[in-house]
Amino acid sequence: MNMHEMQEKCEQNNLKWVDIKFTDMPGTWQHFTMPLHEFDESAIKEGVGFDGSSIRGFQNIHESDMLLLSDLKTAIVDPFSTNTLSVVADISDPITKRRYSRDPRFIAQKAEAYLKVSGIGDHGFFGPEPEFFVFDNIRYDQKTNLGFYYIDSDEGIWNTGKEGVNLGHKPRHKEGYFPTAPADQQQNLRNEMIDVMEQCGITVERQHHEVATAGQAEIDIRFDTLANMGDDIMLYKYIVKNVAAKYGKTATFMPKPLFNDNGSGMHTHQSIWKDGKNLFAGDEYAGVSKTALHYIGGILKHAPALTALCSPTTNSYKRLVPGFEAPVNLVYSGRNRSAAIRIPTYSTNPKSKRIEYRSPDPSCNPYLAFSAMLMAGLDGIKHKIDPGAPTEVNLYDLTPEQAAKVISLPTSLPEAVEALRNDHKFLLEGGVFTQDMIDMWTEYVMKHERDVRKRPHPWEFMLYYDV
Repeated sequence: MNMHEMQEKCEQNNLKWVDIKFTDMPGTWQHFTMPLHEFDESAIKEGVGFDGSSIRGFQNIHESDMLLLSDLKTAIVDPFSTNTLSVVADISDPITKRRYSRDPRFIAQKAEAYLKVSGIGDHGFFGPEPEFFVFDNIRYDQKTNLGFYYIDSDEGIWNTGKEGVNLGHKPRHKEGYFPTAPADQQQNLRNEMIDVMEQCGITVERQHHEVATAGQAEIDIRFDTLANMGDDIMLYKYIVKNVAAKYGKTATFMPKPLFNDNGSGMHTHQSIWKDGKNLFAGDEYAGVSKTALHYIGGILKHAPALTALCSPTTNSYKRLVPGFEAPVNLVYSGRNRSAAIRIPTYSTNPKSKRIEYRSPDPSCNPYLAFSAMLMAGLDGIKHKIDPGAPTEVNLYDLTPEQAAKVISLPTSLPEAVEALRNDHKFLLEGGVFTQDMIDMWTEYVMKHERDVRKRPHPWEFMLYYDV
């Protein structure tokens, strides 16, 4: 979209405002709004200033001035703000005019460029499956003398005995995949989410209730190139949260909000194409190529380090435990959902051949997570890393002796951060990630870990109050 096309779009839709959005380092959209008459050629070409020191993971206060350069191809009519054009912006330095190395969107664009320069492929395609919960109520607080959270959902199995009007039909723990209404109470809500997504240009493949009770959901969208998919996931989250709010509900992408039921993952399908050909199709195991197997080898080798970017919260590691469909075992397989990497076998069409990395969760910054996965896979292709033999057994049924022989993901955020500190050279290739960004990221997430660790946990009172 050029300036003229944008103006036409604004006239046709009677738009008066421009909302400029960008992504902070943790992966949350930030924004501000300006009158349409202020969004002129100068604002687009020269950028609009903002305070980078007030954004998480960005600048120090003595170097706070930064510029936002709007990408007009992302312009849409904002579905939740009246008479507003929404546009995603890139970030640059006002002094050097160079793109900002900590801009997550820039990192994704550099990863795409590195793929082409490597000669391995033209495009990396990503198809994530973000899961989320839609609750009716959430309360949480932490003070010197208290700490609690309280979640409620009319669909939650814990409400079968609720007094007053109670119609039952609530999904039991781990039985939310896929009951019809009335047990599934959020069909219309998810359909409206799809309607808004498609109005905004996101192609949706399907929606359904997920495994957990209390409104766990998944909406699958069509695969796209890396940076475009990063844009789509940011918009996806915006739509899910705002449609839920419209219904008087609250949506969360927190990986593990409920005890004793499944958490929310973001299984990510991936493939590399060159000259219109899927490089992952072949005649090796499960119908994939040696290139795909080497890509798998790269992800498995670097998976502990990847976890610090793909599962970056303390809450992520309450999901990454055996027995809740969260794959922690660093092996691959066809059809086997207990393995960290699955090769889908639904179709023999070469165009559909891909690998699915099942460990990430939707608390991640999608630009960073997709870029890191691509860089790990390309490292595997470059060095012809052998992923070993596939595993066909249910890994959750292994004996302790057998399980001890299987390499697993880190069990905590500090372990993941230490893995990233010791293994990130592959991310620095081509200048995609920078050492400055890695250092900032590890310190940022470890601060959260320290904040959580120094606070009493409610269960500790159950265990230790009478010592």
